Amino acid sequence: MVTFIHTSDFQIGMTRKFLSAEAQSRFSDARLRAVEKLGELATEHGAEFIVVAGDVFEHNSLSKETLGRALETLRKLPVPVYLLPGNHDPLVADSIFARTKDIDNVTVLDCAGPFTVREGVEIVAAPLVTKHANEDLCARAIRDLGPTENVRILVGHGQVEGYGDEDTEALIDLGKLERALIDGTLDYVALGDTHSTQALGSSERVWFSGSPETTDYFDRSPGAKGGEVDSGNALVVSVDKQKLVSTVQVERVPTGAWTFEALSWDVADEADVDRLVEELKAYRDKDRTVIKYAIAGTLGLEATQKLERELAELEPVFAALYPHERLTSLHLAPNDAELEQLPLAGYARDAMHELVAQAASNGDAAGDPTARDAVNLLFRLSKEAE
Repeated sequence: MVTFIHTSDFQIGMTRKFLSAEAQSRFSDARLRAVEKLGELATEHGAEFIVVAGDVFEHNSLSKETLGRALETLRKLPVPVYLLPGNHDPLVADSIFARTKDIDNVTVLDCAGPFTVREGVEIVAAPLVTKHANEDLCARAIRDLGPTENVRILVGHGQVEGYGDEDTEALIDLGKLERALIDGTLDYVALGDTHSTQALGSSERVWFSGSPETTDYFDRSPGAKGGEVDSGNALVVSVDKQKLVSTVQVERVPTGAWTFEALSWDVADEADVDRLVEELKAYRDKDRTVIKYAIAGTLGLEATQKLERELAELEPVFAALYPHERLTSLHLAPNDAELEQLPLAGYARDAMHELVAQAASNGDAAGDPTARDAVNLLFRLSKEAE
């Protein structure tokens, strides 16, 4: 019997353009803290080693500070670590993995085929030696292998036939892997590339671990599909093999601290604005939360100003809070009562009516944003003058 940690897609050095420099620094640090968490899991669960199924690094050229911190984090892990080159960090001439050779507890899975972990336990590697594979590397790695009484774990990186829109010879043949699991050639398949945790096939022994820290949005919009549905986890895997028959247990354990979500709201009045704001305020760890939002509908002057004021107050509290411009369609449509109640006269009143018309329709789904800003400013100034 053997227990190990399956993880992937650290992508150390990843940046996110929507994060400020301060938030990016915290995000980068959190990615290393997630790696440290893997070591804690190994100790807690008695895991003998950690396998990282590709994309350890964001690319093969990192700053010396980023790389130095990453290597130190790997060095401190309490169990042996097996690193597979992926499409972000392929094993090319200037491979970043050359920098790991002096770390005693790290082994780079740098060639296809079996690596002996200890007596009775093997890792079969399917590394990427170019950024884009031109064949099924997992199939190639097990081509010459047959059934064994040893525990054998295949570690690969890439997309699987039937689980995406890609049409390429490099797609992993899940049926071939399932047959190898049935006959005892393999006992577990540890995959990377997809950042969401997911079991594949009918065997429950082929898994994407997902990234140990969230990297992209979970879209909570009605009817939305895709995105990182379940990231920020690692898998604790136990394999008990008797002759050619193995029993595998997989436990999903949260390791991440950040939240990325895409939200959308339809608004028609101030009550809708209040519900929207309360939903945002309900997030607990706002400094580790990124929200991309889309708002559609029509609001009057009071509701529009309240919405923009509340969003402006919340924006610096979140790691990032910003509109998804392409999906936003918010119209300004003050009613007659609002306009009549404004303490405006003469040129100022005429200007307000003209700006309102321009903000409402300027050949754009959301009107003219500059005119809308001007209406809000004039509205605020008029209210302050009361």
